[in-house]
Amino acid sequence: MNRLLLLLIASGLVLLASHCSLNKEAQKSTAKLLQKGKLEEDTSFIYTLPYEAGRSHLVVQGYYSAYTHRNRVAIDFKMKKGTRICAARGGVVVRMNETGSRGGLKSKYRREANYIVIQHDDRTRAGYWHLKKDGVLVNVGDTVKQGQVIGLSGNTGYTAFPHLHFVVWGNDANGQWQTIPTRFSTSKKTRYLRPLRRYKREL
Repeated sequence: MNRLLLLLIASGLVLLASHCSLNKEAQKSTAKLLQKGKLEEDTSFIYTLPYEAGRSHLVVQGYYSAYTHRNRVAIDFKMKKGTRICAARGGVVVRMNETGSRGGLKSKYRREANYIVIQHDDRTRAGYWHLKKDGVLVNVGDTVKQGQVIGLSGNTGYTAFPHLHFVVWGNDANGQWQTIPTRFSTSKKTRYLRPLRRYKREL
């Protein structure tokens, strides 16, 4: 392979890496503006808070939080083990695990995480992570309704304390999975959730 061809390939890879970086930064900027209410939109699906009506929980990490969400559009709700988890949106269960029994801040615990993944009618998917052992109350292939109890929270996988890790994925323009911001209906109004605030699910 001649030197010119190698140079062209290298240049292309640099441009591609740069483009991906720019896309990630643009997504991060947009997510933060939505979260702060500085950017408004009314076209995205409105999710239900993933716990029972009338209950409230603290968001301990939001989009791109400094601890373990530095590169993630995800939300962590602090909650006691055994708290009933509800489907934030209806769909079909496509993946689940409930065999993990351990959790902690060591990489070896990642494979211990118990979870549920639900695919929605627009082909986006929502993930519910760190559920307790034997705490999945649905099966792969089940159709669930928005607000339906689907599992019990826990402290399995890579985690420092009991909480629910909630994340939604969608396809980008190239058909690749990426995490996406989601707005929720709360007891006060519909909004993108912010860290270190409590949110109550409407009755």
